[in-house]
Amino acid sequence: MTLEELESFVMMQANVSTEAFYWWCTALMIAIHVGFLMYEVGSSRFKNAVSSACKNLLAFAFMIPTFWLFGWYIYLAFPGGFTPIDLEGYGTPWNVSMGPMLSDQATGIFWAAFTLFACTTASIFSGSVLERIRISSFVFLAVVLGSAAWILGASWGWHADGWLVTQFGYHDVGAAGVVHMIAGWFAFGVVLNLGPRVGKYNADGTANEIEGHDLRFSFIGLLMIIVGFFGFLGGCLIWGGAELGGWINIYGAPATLSSFAFNTLMGLGGGMIGAFWMSKGNPFWMMSGGLAGIFSCAAGLDVWYPGLAFVLGFVGGVIIIPANNLLHSIFKIDDPVGAISVHGVAGLWGVVAMGLFASGYPASGDIPPTSFGGQLVGAIVMFLLGFVPGYGLSFIMKAMGWLRVPDEIQKAGIDSAEFGLKAYQ
Repeated sequence: MTLEELESFVMMQANVSTEAFYWWCTALMIAIHVGFLMYEVGSSRFKNAVSSACKNLLAFAFMIPTFWLFGWYIYLAFPGGFTPIDLEGYGTPWNVSMGPMLSDQATGIFWAAFTLFACTTASIFSGSVLERIRISSFVFLAVVLGSAAWILGASWGWHADGWLVTQFGYHDVGAAGVVHMIAGWFAFGVVLNLGPRVGKYNADGTANEIEGHDLRFSFIGLLMIIVGFFGFLGGCLIWGGAELGGWINIYGAPATLSSFAFNTLMGLGGGMIGAFWMSKGNPFWMMSGGLAGIFSCAAGLDVWYPGLAFVLGFVGGVIIIPANNLLHSIFKIDDPVGAISVHGVAGLWGVVAMGLFASGYPASGDIPPTSFGGQLVGAIVMFLLGFVPGYGLSFIMKAMGWLRVPDEIQKAGIDSAEFGLKAYQ
């Protein structure tokens, strides 16, 4: 995309309706982070409730300036791979495009929406490392994930000129791969080096259940995440105007909010029912299955028939439970909220399902049609973009002694040891 084409596209979006739409999508997305915070506080033990909340808030705070400094530029400049295209400074923090202009009603709201997408990746990762990661190391890893790794994947597979899109027809309108897979498998790479919480495993390798202090917080948090995802998924559409026939997806093909409404709710219902059945009535997995159901049909929200979206969500809700058990059994990891399975595995299923059930779906312009092979290539890329930096950086941090809270502090509780306070009096 040339600079002139990019500027033309931005100007095309410059109208009050578009500005207002993304303003409220961004506001709704903040509910995702309220939800993740409550979800994780409830899943933490009483002695770690404050630290769990604090790291969520700090990740949110650090993501905003780092995404302004370099995250947005990565998305715009790297659709072709690791070599940036010449944007003549567009998207860099010193360029006029990254400040308020009366003539530009689009750049800031698109940047804000993508910043909230970035914050979501950090919140996904946050739950998997509860109660034993250093806050400073978490914030560093969250910035790498949210302001670099995921947005590089978005530039490749969530951009009309991304090489996965133009060469392989990769289709992922609701970010099953570019957000959920990358975040989930980044978390997997980190927890392999972070190790389990003190007391999670016995000497013979058997696992103990470490329960959070208030499941009610987690329930409310999960519902808030679902509320926020209506803003998240709304932000995955673009108002193309009359010339393009109304709403278009991230790749420039026709799409509707109606299809997103049908399929998001049907996937949600399918995931909750599937997980409730598979877990034999476990309420925590029932709600987590709702999230997995949304991610299971996210890649094709613009094309699924609602009945199929329900089936995809049901399958997603079913598979996350044995997948979570298998990962814990083989690798002896500790993922207190099942984030790796709910996001990484369900996201993978969502990407592959697009290739299984929508192969041959026509794309816009010169983009190749969807294919199973193209979706598989995309899934492999998203896995690597998450796992490699997550594992590599945390391995180095572990060797430096900068990853894990010492065991004696874990036993005492991070809140009292690091903050000198308790969550409740």
